[in-house]
Amino acid sequence: MRILPYCLIAFLTLINLHARAADMLPAQNGHPVASIQDTETKEQRDARMAWWRTARFGMFIHWGLYAVPAGTWNGKPVGSAGEWIMNTAKIPVADYTRLTSQFNPTQFNADTIVATAKSAGMKYIVITAKHHDGFAMFKSKANPFNIADATPFKRDPLAELAVACRKQGIKLGFYYSQDQDWTAPGAAAIHGHWDKAQDGDFAAYLKTKAIPQIKELLSNYGEFPTVLWFDTPTKDMTPELASQIVAVLNQHPNLIWNNRLGGGYKGDTETPEQHIPPQGYPGEDWETCMTINDTWGYKFEDTNFKSTETLLRNLIDIASKGGNYLLNVGPDATGTIPQPEVDRLKEIGKWLDVNGEAIYGTSPTAFGAEDGSFDPMKKDAKGKPVFNATWDWRCTTKPGHIFLCVFKWPATGTFTVPAVSGKITAASLLADSSAKLNVTQAANGTTISGLPLTPPDAVASVIDLNVSTAQ
Repeated sequence: MRILPYCLIAFLTLINLHARAADMLPAQNGHPVASIQDTETKEQRDARMAWWRTARFGMFIHWGLYAVPAGTWNGKPVGSAGEWIMNTAKIPVADYTRLTSQFNPTQFNADTIVATAKSAGMKYIVITAKHHDGFAMFKSKANPFNIADATPFKRDPLAELAVACRKQGIKLGFYYSQDQDWTAPGAAAIHGHWDKAQDGDFAAYLKTKAIPQIKELLSNYGEFPTVLWFDTPTKDMTPELASQIVAVLNQHPNLIWNNRLGGGYKGDTETPEQHIPPQGYPGEDWETCMTINDTWGYKFEDTNFKSTETLLRNLIDIASKGGNYLLNVGPDATGTIPQPEVDRLKEIGKWLDVNGEAIYGTSPTAFGAEDGSFDPMKKDAKGKPVFNATWDWRCTTKPGHIFLCVFKWPATGTFTVPAVSGKITAASLLADSSAKLNVTQAANGTTISGLPLTPPDAVASVIDLNVSTAQ
């Protein structure tokens, strides 16, 4: 992922990403090859995106050669995200590539990792097949700088994850840094090259490494990947060069890919990073990616783990705005996910075991004002109104259901929300089906009474309103 400051990378990431690609016929919007998004019907797109829209919760895995230094170089801590250590410390290519002799993750167990995701209630996994350091976490005939050929490990973790995901019913996707590659001659480096070994031609890099590896990822793992997650496009990724990748993607019509390819291609999903948009992206498919601590790749000094409460409320907040939550873990050099991350995922999974109906397959809130409001006076650094979030409750919906996810439990036993369109025929607590709730509907609001004085869940308790729209 990105190194701080995020503002520069965000600008480079999103540049030119909001123009629609043209049709496969001569380009109408300046792009040589149209993407699947431009040629499919709405019905086809809805079918292609259906599983992803239902999933709501996924595991991001940032794992690579950078787990070996784990945030330190020459005995000194490097102040950046763990996976950016090569760039931040300006490590020469020859020195960085020698780390392969130390990378032997014998504790890696694909079944355990997938089971961790599944027990957390996650429905899909996206793992870094190649990050910006250029090291491939899969067997690649296109380039020998990969875990199967260059390390003592001699295995393909992606192949093992594919088997485990297939067995446990989890979707598998791959992250691929198509633009930045700090060990391949000619590839991009956002902060500029620092080693002569990095010099070369970008188009040649795409032809000899990036595109061949993308083809490998799309061809060697059966029905996977279901998602291809690109990152940090630069000005080098022109529409003409991006179209060469799109031509490959178009051969896999069920594939979902994000808005970070570059060259003006929007892809399928918006990708806010490390934050939740105040109002989501109405009418768009979007996914917030976020770390559990402060870094993406493993960094042994980073123990600033978010609380389970924060992570769970993030998930609920995102679902209430129609998005997905892609929550990252960073395995260490042995292939093990840090225990504090595992512990938090288990706790989230316990909540979802009871309340998952209010998350999976849901649509955004029936209300909206509960999220907070834009400040009429305060502006952010870009001159836009500051959003003042409120954290009393959130709402998700399904046909016939309105789910009220209550963070601040009422001490009075009654809870009031704005007026509901349609007749409420029943109300219940997902965590306590024995509770007898009453509902009073009025033009100025809807009141649920009979709530227990103690919340069923300390983080978020869910009230399920059954709604009939029949007149």
